[in-house]
Amino acid sequence: MNSHVQMEQHRGVLVVRLTGELDHHAADYVRMDLDEAILRRQVEHLVLNLKDLQFMDSSGLGVILGRYKLIRGKGGKMVLCDANPAVRRLLDMSGLLKIMSLYDSEDSALTDLEVAL
Repeated sequence: MNSHVQMEQHRGVLVVRLTGELDHHAADYVRMDLDEAILRRQVEHLVLNLKDLQFMDSSGLGVILGRYKLIRGKGGKMVLCDANPAVRRLLDMSGLLKIMSLYDSEDSALTDLEVAL
């Protein structure tokens, strides 16, 4: 697996930082980690920090869309932040940026969700 997942919770917001590659090799592991965290913790909202994500393919888009549906099903909001130009372009071309916001920084994403540190 070429992806690393770091999670941190602020009140009802789960902040997930992805590092490395989110491709078909890593997608199942990342999906399981996120689902377990969302379902076991009291998570209302999700911030996905993509700052250190160097590569993502369609499997990664599927992971993001699936977690979006899971969070929305719980009445929450999911936002993205800090995507590099290549990942940002993929998110834009996929249409995901039409349904979720992309922020320049983790702080601005948390501020929007009203849980600024």
